[in-house]
Amino acid sequence: MTAKIRVAAAPISWGVCEVPGWGRVLEAPVVLSEMTELGVTATELGPPGYLPREPSELKTLLESHRLELVGGFLAVPLHENPDAAVAEAKDSAALFAACGGGMLVLAAATGLDGYDKRPTLTEAEWSTLVSTAGKIRDTAEKHGLRTVLHPHVGTHVETEAEVERFLADSDLQLCLDTGHLLIGGTDPVALAQRHPGRVGHLHLKDVRGELAEAVRTGKLPYTEAVGKGLYVPLGEGDVDIEAMVRSVAGAGYDGWYVLEQDTALSDDSPIDRPGQDVAASLSYLRKITG
Repeated sequence: MTAKIRVAAAPISWGVCEVPGWGRVLEAPVVLSEMTELGVTATELGPPGYLPREPSELKTLLESHRLELVGGFLAVPLHENPDAAVAEAKDSAALFAACGGGMLVLAAATGLDGYDKRPTLTEAEWSTLVSTAGKIRDTAEKHGLRTVLHPHVGTHVETEAEVERFLADSDLQLCLDTGHLLIGGTDPVALAQRHPGRVGHLHLKDVRGELAEAVRTGKLPYTEAVGKGLYVPLGEGDVDIEAMVRSVAGAGYDGWYVLEQDTALSDDSPIDRPGQDVAASLSYLRKITG
């Protein structure tokens, strides 16, 4: 494979997460500087509030690190209070658009803190989820953004059955997150091959299969598994990253390949570990893409 791909990063690889008590949060200038030093030229925004929410301030910060904005992740409950979900998405879409971003990565949050518990939805709540996602898509389009639905551990679109049901009930494209899909029981490569036209965005992760299985079967909470090293640099886990990249590229995908490893840093974690892991992932991508 010799086609050049567009690679971006995300603050979650440096332990920056929206979950309360997730772990040590590195200062934004440290994270953005490391991205630049690694040769990354674009990033997703990270959780609301980590980077500035005032457009001119955010643009200045990103430009100072020579980074382009891809867009950002937004986890909101879609199954209840649609007006609140749409309003939150409108604010994020306006910010992303003002700073050059083009992608709203939407997840169907449960409304609970974290991703360790997941209530069951009623049929009516599922219908609301689908319709709210469509309303958010329409709102984001007014700002020039595309919206993709991100199957994610601990949300209401996690399992293979839920992913397929969403694809059948909605016309939104997906953010194929190779790690979250595998943890939820979906082979990401097979999914991409079944639905090549529904791949709207790509989050590249690699995971340790035995820990993914422990999360999927309820033997280990997701947050604890992350702390135990669920995510590893690309090529060191059990996701067939090379097959995924070749599959989506062969099907005509020309979007961003966002490097994401859900990292949780303790107070005594080496401060240089996230950068080393991202560097290893970048090296692996260069090897498989030529």
